[in-house]
Amino acid sequence: MFVLKGKINTSNSPELEEKLLKELPTEIDAGGLEYISSSGLRALLRLRKAVGEVTLKNVKPEIYEIFEVTGFTDILNIE
Repeated sequence: MFVLKGKINTSNSPELEEKLLKELPTEIDAGGLEYISSSGLRALLRLRKAVGEVTLKNVKPEIYEIFEVTGFTDILNIE
């Protein structure tokens, strides 16, 4: 399972996107994720377009709120 942790922002999201599109995970453990910017959301969106369906697990409430406000709860499966 692919693991997200720490903060995802404009400085590290290109590297994340490259890894996601290389590995094409359909399940992601987001339990260690502390912050995600719009560029990180874009990387997840590109992954979803590539694989069709993506499930995020162990999402913290504050991260879930970001997904909810941006409409990503309709795009990704969040557990």
